[in-house]
Formats: sequence, C-alpha cells, structure tokens
Amino acid sequence: MSVSSNIDDRVLKDEFERTGYTMVRGLFSTDEAERLRDHYMDARHRGPKGQNFAGHDSPDRDPLKRYPRMAQMHRWDDASLQWLTDPRIDAVMTGLLGRSPYAVQTMVYFKPPGSRGQALHQDNFYLKADPGTCVAAWMALDKVDEANGCLEVVPGSHRWPILCTEKADTTVSFTDVTVPLPSATDAVPVEMEPGDVLFFHGALVHGSNPNVTTDRFRRALIGHYIEGEAERVAHYYHPALRMDGTELTLEVAEGGGACGEWTDTPDGPVAVLTGTETITRKHE
Repeated sequence: MSVSSNIDDRVLKDEFERTGYTMVRGLFSTDEAERLRDHYMDARHRGPKGQNFAGHDSPDRDPLKRYPRMAQMHRWDDASLQWLTDPRIDAVMTGLLGRSPYAVQTMVYFKPPGSRGQALHQDNFYLKADPGTCVAAWMALDKVDEANGCLEVVPGSHRWPILCTEKADTTVSFTDVTVPLPSATDAVPVEMEPGDVLFFHGALVHGSNPNVTTDRFRRALIGHYIEGEAERVAHYYHPALRMDGTELTLEVAEGGGACGEWTDTPDGPVAVLTGTETITRKHE
C-alpha cells in the first residue's frame, strides 16, 4: 500500500512492530483537523446525543462535566463515519496489519483546560478483540504537548499480556483503574500537530496527564479497529464495520479472563498470566 510518496510503509511497519506504535504526521491536513474540531464543538454545544461520558465521581466544577467525551458518533454522524472509514487510515492499517481492519468505535476527547488526564491502560482490556488485537488511530485536533496533556506511551509494552488492573488516583485521572509498571519503566510523551495520527497496538500501555493550561483544549478524535481476522469483540463494539461501511457479524467476547501480574526474575520483572480480571468495562 502507499499512503503518499512521503511515507515509507516499511518504516511504519518496522516501528509499529518494534515499539507498538507509529506516527503518520500530516495524514490529514490542518484544515481538515480544524473543520472536524469545529464540527465536534458545535455538536457538544448542541447537547447530549448518542454516547456521552463524564468522569467517575466528577467534582461539580470538573471541566469534564461541561465537556464530556463523546463516543460512537459514527452511528449518527456522517462526518464521523467518513473519518472512521477514510481510505488513508485504511491504507496505513492495511500496511501495518497485512489486511484491511474492521472499524468498531469512534470517540472524541475534549480535555478542556484544567481537566484530569487518563490513567495508564491497554485498549484491548476493553475491546477484547480475538484472535489478534485492536489498533487505535489517535488524531490530534489541536496542537498537543505535555502542558495540555498529550498522550504518553510505554514503548515495547505491546509485547506484554493484558495486565491486571488496580485502582487509579482519581484526583488526576477521570478513569478509576490503571495498570502497574515495572520499576525503571516510564511512559514517554508524544507531541503532535493537528492532523497527525498515532497508530498503536491494543496492548500498548498508554494514558495522559492533566491539562495544566488555563486556555488550551486538547481535543482528539480516535478510531478503534480490530484486526481483519478477528472473530470476537466485546458487545459494546457491535456492529463492526468493514472499511467500505458495510456491517458484519462477529461473536460477542465474554468478560473476565486471565491477566498479567509482574514477577521478579533474575533477568528482571516479567508479566505472567497468574491473575484474573475482576473489573470489566464497556468502554474506555
């Protein structure tokens, strides 16, 4: 596949397989990103529609009460459906995975000034795509940096199993669960410009810190996809779509199952499937 003459497909695939993520800068133009940003701000101001989520136990003055994230917009909004199934995303995904994926979710995070971030997590904990995994396409609608709470990722963590969760600090995260990291392992920030798209593996550990600015949003549009050979996905993500927009029938993945816990070995900590998932979430 070829997305543009400026993109080396082999470089993207090699980086994705090595680190669990890869960036395509300028996959969408700045104008396209701005139009989508304005479109979702208008939709937010018009009020609730479809899936709208606030944080857990949000304080009354929590900015996320005013700008809760939106989900599954593609089920009622043509602009979201067109973006989710855009040929440019399909081309990158096909190059990374070897075949066209199935699309299962859209989300918009507004992350206004002063709002909390999201604790470290792995997407396939929620989607439960099987066989294979899910892959996210995370598109910046604003300039994204550490001050306004850019995405942070743990390179190479896509090789870990889905980890057992523990309670998160809800003073800094709007979600209430997180995954532990072995000592000396850090998440690294990913700064982006409007229209850049980060593609990452469903087991990649990622999250974000609070937006500490007083005047800058960190809006992002996210699509979740599952590998084209997947047979099951969690109930919330049905119906799945082929990239031409047609629906297909998949089995419903059940909740629970084994999860990884860190065990010390002479060669360092290793995540071993010794735990059992006790928390099941319908969405991130």
